[in-house]
Amino acid sequence: MSGSEHSRDDGKQALPDGRWRQAVITFFPMLIAVLSLFTSIYNGYLNNKFVTLIQGNLTRAEYMRTCRDVVDAYFQVKYRADVVAREAASLAADPATVASSAAVAEARPRAGVAPTQASIEAGNAVAKFGALATYLANMRDESIRAAYTELYWKLDKVAGMAATASGPQRNQLLKEADEIFASLNSDCVKSAAARP
Repeated sequence: MSGSEHSRDDGKQALPDGRWRQAVITFFPMLIAVLSLFTSIYNGYLNNKFVTLIQGNLTRAEYMRTCRDVVDAYFQVKYRADVVAREAASLAADPATVASSAAVAEARPRAGVAPTQASIEAGNAVAKFGALATYLANMRDESIRAAYTELYWKLDKVAGMAATASGPQRNQLLKEADEIFASLNSDCVKSAAARP
């Protein structure tokens, strides 16, 4: 081989090599840009999933917290109604109180006797239960709403007649309320667990 042929061969090899380099220099940044685009799309997808997960967890936690508050309010109503009943029983057993209550009732026959602190607290407990139950019921179907409404009215009746109802009558109302409450409490837990 002569020197001129050798340089021609180097030129032929250098030419495709130069095109390869030029292609790499041209297409490599495009490849990086396409990979960045796919990474960005995937990152957006993951962020969307993460936000959905966080929102679901917050919704579930709020629902569970409200379920817990409804349980607390339910037992507060039962406790407050029991306090009213015991207070009424102790007042009925005290002859001095009975005489003064009769005098007050005679002086204000239409107004009746002023509510006691215990009966006010029982009414407040019923109102709190009603507010929480309405919140939970609004997120559920019509049958659950009807059950919460029925339970609210039973508790309102229990609290309202705690001072005057007989033990068996009050116990029957509480038994009915307990059955509805057990069903709703079970549904509340299942519903909270099933939330996304």
